[in-house]
Amino acid sequence: MDKFENFNKKTPAVLLLLFIGVMLALNLAAPDRTFSDSENRMLKQLPHFTFESLLSGAFTSDFEAYVSDQFALRDLWIGAKTDADRAMGKKESNGVYLGKDGYLIQKFVPPAEGDLEAKMQAIHAFDQATPGLRKYAMIVPTAAAVLQDKLPKYAETGAEEDYLGMIRQMMPPGIRFVDVFPALYAVREQPIFYRTDHHWTTKGAYAAYLELCKHMGLNAQKEEDFHIRQATGTFFGSLYSKSGYRHVQPDSIQLYLPKHPEAYTVSYVDEGRTTDSLYAMDQLRKKDKYAVFLNGNHALVRIQTGQKNGRKLLVVKDSYANSFVPFLLMHFGEIDVVDLRYYEDDLAALVKERGIREMLLLYNAITFCEDPSIKHISE
Repeated sequence: MDKFENFNKKTPAVLLLLFIGVMLALNLAAPDRTFSDSENRMLKQLPHFTFESLLSGAFTSDFEAYVSDQFALRDLWIGAKTDADRAMGKKESNGVYLGKDGYLIQKFVPPAEGDLEAKMQAIHAFDQATPGLRKYAMIVPTAAAVLQDKLPKYAETGAEEDYLGMIRQMMPPGIRFVDVFPALYAVREQPIFYRTDHHWTTKGAYAAYLELCKHMGLNAQKEEDFHIRQATGTFFGSLYSKSGYRHVQPDSIQLYLPKHPEAYTVSYVDEGRTTDSLYAMDQLRKKDKYAVFLNGNHALVRIQTGQKNGRKLLVVKDSYANSFVPFLLMHFGEIDVVDLRYYEDDLAALVKERGIREMLLLYNAITFCEDPSIKHISE
C-alpha cells in the first residue's frame, strides 16, 4: 500500500520532468522560424547581446519575445488556449470578438487623448494648402459597427459610431464627407465583411462605391456589368491570425471583372515596376490572399486608364481602398493611389505636379483612429 501511494505521489513529478525535458529538447533541436504563416507576421529572432542592452533592459525584453515566438509547437499551444477559452465561454481573444455565425470581429479601441485632434489639424492644413482640389472623405465603419447583431453578449458597442460622428463634424467645410454607414447597413445581411479578416469584401466595397457615385456625380456601373469571379475559397484573414481562433470556416474572395474591359497600366512608382492588371493573382498562393488587390500596400501606385475625360483622382488610403479602386477605373483617366504609411514625399506638391483636381480620402474607422501616418498628410 505504501509503495502504491509513493508511486502515485511521484508519478506527477516524473511526468512533469519528462514533459519539461521533451520540450527543452524540442526547443534546442528546432531551427528558428522567421515567419509564422498562421499569425501572418515576422517572428522575433535571437537578439544580439551587449552589456549596454543588458543594463538597459532591452536585451531581456527582446529575449523574452524571442523565446515566446520561437517556442516549440507555438501554433499548437495558441490553438489549445483559444479552444480552452471557448469551452469556458470566453468570446474575446487579443482584441478580436468571436461573434455569431463564425464572424471574427475586431474590437474598436478609441484613440489616445488628443490624437484625433492632431490628425484633423493635419487634414485642415492639407485642405488649406490645396484650395483647387475637390476633396471627399470616406471613413468606413467596420464590422463592429455595422454587424452589431453578430457581436457576442456584453461586447462594447457604440464607441466607433461616436468617433465617426466626431470625425465628420471635425472635417474641414471644403471636404465632403461620404457617409457609407446607411448603404452598408442596408445590405448587412449580405457578405459585406469577411468572417476571418478585418477588411470589407468586394461586395461591401461595391455598396460604398454606389454611394460615392452619388456624391461625385458619377454614372455608377451596375452589378450586372461585371463578371463576379471567386478567386479563392480558402482565405483565412488577419483576424484569424491575430485571435488564435482556429475552428472557423475560411472566406472566399470575389473579383468584380468588367464584362467589357479596357486596357490600363498600373505603375508601382517606387519599385519602378509596371503591370497591366490591378490583381496580383500569385498572392492567392500565399497566406495574405487579400493582397491579390493592388498587390498589397505600396507608397504610390499610378494607374493610367483608357478614359479620355481628363479627370485625375488622388486616393489617399489604407488597405480598404485596395478592393475599392478597381470600381473607379471607368470614371477617371489617371488615378494616383497613395499610402501615407510608406509615402514620404510632399503630397500637396504631388497634387500640383500632376495637375490633380479630385481627391478621395478612404480609411476604415479603426485604421483612421490608430494610424499615426495621417498626421503627415500636410508635410
